[in-house]
Amino acid sequence: MKIIVFGATGSIGRLAVAGILADGHMVTAFARRPERLGAWHPNLTLRAGDACDPAAVLDAIHGHDAVLITLGSGMSHKSVIRSQGTMNVIRGMQAHGVRRLICQSTLGAHDSRGNLNFVWKWIMFGLLLRPVLRDHELQENLVRASGLDWTIVRPSAFVDGPATGAFREDVAPEDTNLTLKISRADVAGFLQRQLSELAYVHRAVGISN
Repeated sequence: MKIIVFGATGSIGRLAVAGILADGHMVTAFARRPERLGAWHPNLTLRAGDACDPAAVLDAIHGHDAVLITLGSGMSHKSVIRSQGTMNVIRGMQAHGVRRLICQSTLGAHDSRGNLNFVWKWIMFGLLLRPVLRDHELQENLVRASGLDWTIVRPSAFVDGPATGAFREDVAPEDTNLTLKISRADVAGFLQRQLSELAYVHRAVGISN
């Protein structure tokens, strides 16, 4: 398959790009500065652009079979890159007839709020990161209304470390028996899996240790 990754230079995006390439797919890494990947591969195409630029996104999606969104806002707590970029991606996919969309969101969005502990529910997402959660939830709303073959992946807080495969997936909304941590490598690997698996089409799935 030919996959385009939006947010390819983020901590999850770059791991996902590497894993998808290792699976033998062709990958387009879309980012403002895709050269930051610091990688070369015969099946890798670097595409410079802003996810908030509708024309750039539309043009980049042409010719691909699936789209992976790992957009992030870095240190900004007020950015709306996730929702704005995702809206542009959805419109581009609709225009070009691309159906498969995998979108990284966050545990705590919408009906997964019950998975959070006191700190994450009332301090992090309740106060400090409230705009970030709001943008994730808007992003999810757009994906759900897109009419595409979508999967929303909701990881808990990222930590460094190798992929273990030991995390829990499809976490029930009422489950509070979680560490609320997961390695970036495990998140990237799970996103990568969705390109070849259809178990979670039209589902939002939580993953966490």
